[in-house]
Amino acid sequence: MGQTTQVQVGNRTLDISNLAKVFYPQARFTKGQMIDYYARIADTILPHLSGRPLTMVRYPDGVEGPFFYEKECPSYRPKWMHTTDVARSDAKRYIRYCTIEDKPSLIWTVNLAAIELHVLLSKKGRINNPTALAFDLDPGPGMTLLDCAWAALELRKLLTSLKLEAFAKTSGKKGIHVYVPLNNPAITFDDTKEFSHAVALAFEKQYTAKIVSSMSKALRVNKIFIDWSQNDEHKTTCAAYSMRVAAKPTVSTPLEWNELTKAIKKKDPELLAFTTEAVLARVKKKGDLFAPVLTLKQTLPTLKTLPQPSKQRSSSVAHPQLLSNSAKAALKPYRDKRRFDVTPEPQGGAPSLKGKSKFVIQKHAASHLHYDFRLENDGVLVSWAVPKGPSTDPKVRRLAMHVEDHPLDYVGFEGTIPKGQYGGGTVMVWDQGTYVNLTTKNGRLVP
Repeated sequence: MGQTTQVQVGNRTLDISNLAKVFYPQARFTKGQMIDYYARIADTILPHLSGRPLTMVRYPDGVEGPFFYEKECPSYRPKWMHTTDVARSDAKRYIRYCTIEDKPSLIWTVNLAAIELHVLLSKKGRINNPTALAFDLDPGPGMTLLDCAWAALELRKLLTSLKLEAFAKTSGKKGIHVYVPLNNPAITFDDTKEFSHAVALAFEKQYTAKIVSSMSKALRVNKIFIDWSQNDEHKTTCAAYSMRVAAKPTVSTPLEWNELTKAIKKKDPELLAFTTEAVLARVKKKGDLFAPVLTLKQTLPTLKTLPQPSKQRSSSVAHPQLLSNSAKAALKPYRDKRRFDVTPEPQGGAPSLKGKSKFVIQKHAASHLHYDFRLENDGVLVSWAVPKGPSTDPKVRRLAMHVEDHPLDYVGFEGTIPKGQYGGGTVMVWDQGTYVNLTTKNGRLVP
C-alpha cells in the first residue's frame, strides 16, 4: 500500500495517495504534481466538466503502465460525489456516471489516477441535446501536427461560410479539435451526426489529396482524418484543460486561431504543445479561451448550403437481377429487418467480383458501441458483431457473434442509421481490404 496524506479541499477532507509516485517517467513528473495542476486549474476546468457525465481514463502506474476506461462511478465514491444516470439507447439499463461539480470532486477523481477526463457533449437533464459539435483532426502516417493546424484553419473557413463560429484546442497529443458551440436545446444528436458527417464529406471533397473522412486506417496515409463520429450521445471527448497521456505532461489546450497560423509560418509544432505549467501561465495571461463554447448560441444551417460530396451514399435501390439465387435468399433476413425508405443502408445489388475477396471492419455506435466484421463469401458479406472490438494480438481472443448476412454494397457504407430503426446509430469504416481463403492440408493452414 502506498502512503496516504489527508488534505483539506474546500469543506472536504480527502485522503490522497502516492503523491511521490512518478506518472510521467521521461519528465520525472509525479502524481502529486498532477494533482497540484488540477487543483490550480480547477476554477477554469470546472465549467467544462459541470453537469457532464464523466469517463475516467485511469493509469494506476503512470503513463507507461496499463490503463482502463471507467464510465460507472465507483461504488466506493464519497456520499457527496454527484452522479447522473444515463440510459443506454436500448433503455434496458443505465450507466451511473460521476459528474464533477466542485474542486473536492475534481481532486477525488484525479486521485484515482484519472489522468484524462473525458465528458459527453451534452449535460445531465438534456442528454440528447449536445451543447456543441466537435471535429477531431488526426494526422495519418506522413502528416504532422502542423498539417492538422492547416486543416483546422481551412475547416474554420468552411464553417464560417456556413455562418458558424468555431473554436480550436490542441488534442494534447498530435491533433487539433475544432468545436462549434450550439447551446440550443432544439438541436439533437441526430441533427449533429448528420450535419457533421455532411461537413466532413464536403471538406474531403474540397481537399481530396489531403483530407479523408473515412475511419479506414488504410486510407489515412499522407492525409488528415476528420473524425466526425464523436457527435454521438454515447461518446465522450477529452475536456478542455484535461491532461493527456504522452511523454510529457501535456494538456488539451484552447488556442487562438492566429496561434495556428504562427506555428505554420514558423514551421514549429512546439508552439502548439503545452505542458501543465505553460497552461497555467496562459490562463493567467489570456483567461479561458474556450469560455464562449459554453455560452455562444448557434443554429445549424440546412444541408443544402453544403457542397455536394463526391462520395455518395450507397444506393438503396435493389437490383436483384445481379444477384445469384443463393445471395437473394441469404439477404432476406437483412432486408426484412430494415425500412429502406428510412435507412440510408444499401438494399443490396452488387454482384461478386473476380479476384481477392473483400473484408470490412465497421465501428458501429448503436445501442452498445461495437465493431462489425464482414467477409465476402458467395455474393454476400458474412457478418459478425464483435462487442469488445477486434484484437490486435493473435493470442487474445474476442467474442464474435454471427449476425445476418449483409450485401456487398455494405463494404463501403458509412452513415447514420436513424434512431428507432434496426441498428440505429453511427457506422464508420474502421478498416477494409481483401483477404485470401485458407484451407487445410495435412492439418496445416495453407493459402
